[in-house]
Amino acid sequence: MKPLSWYKSLSLPKNRRQYGYFLIEGKRAVDQVLTFHRDSVEEILCTDGALPSIPLSNDVPVRTLPDVNIKSICASKTPQGIAALVRIPADVYTSKIPERPSLNNSVLLLEHIQDPGNAGTLIRTAAAFGVGGVILSDQCADPFSPKAVQSTAGSLLSVWIRKTDRYMPMIDELKDSGYKLIAADLDGSESHGFINGIGKHILALGSEGPGLTAGMLDRCDYSIRIPIAESGAESLNVASSGAICMFMLRRSR
Repeated sequence: MKPLSWYKSLSLPKNRRQYGYFLIEGKRAVDQVLTFHRDSVEEILCTDGALPSIPLSNDVPVRTLPDVNIKSICASKTPQGIAALVRIPADVYTSKIPERPSLNNSVLLLEHIQDPGNAGTLIRTAAAFGVGGVILSDQCADPFSPKAVQSTAGSLLSVWIRKTDRYMPMIDELKDSGYKLIAADLDGSESHGFINGIGKHILALGSEGPGLTAGMLDRCDYSIRIPIAESGAESLNVASSGAICMFMLRRSR
């Protein structure tokens, strides 16, 4: 039986990578991962009154803890008395492109998005719109950090994920296999007619402020801008921009 300090240590990136596990907190998120990714769940941690809604058998051990202990290992300020210990999928921290059919025709690229809430929300949105996978640059927030995981609301395992400093070669490899690279950029075009019938594509989003790097923009086949009323707001949050772009691309398919 693992000591409580071991679970708490998973709040640090180096420990998550060393042990290969992360925590998902909250009843709805735990129910989600049990429903669709039960094989990745190593253990359920909960108080007496916070069992998951999903029926469990001996394939998923349940460890009952006092409320004070659950609070000590959870990162959220108001934990709901339940968490799941989940295995990090293989190849996350590599530049290995998945094989079909896991690859899918739609990929999201996040370049240097350091806010874990935005990164998690974009991963959740990608899963909701049927995007196959998400590539994160090495300077992005860790998608398995507590805040990012909380923002995904249990959908973190619904897409394949790669976080690597070799994201540019990954993009080049995908482009060589027929993918079109689309940049969401403030200087992009407001004409989105090319989206119809776009086929295999990568949507690239950069950090708020600097945006995408010059190297990424040079690789892009198309660059789009979302028209907004600038008298009301200077720009959109990157998570909002990504959701709009993914919706448009999803509708075109």
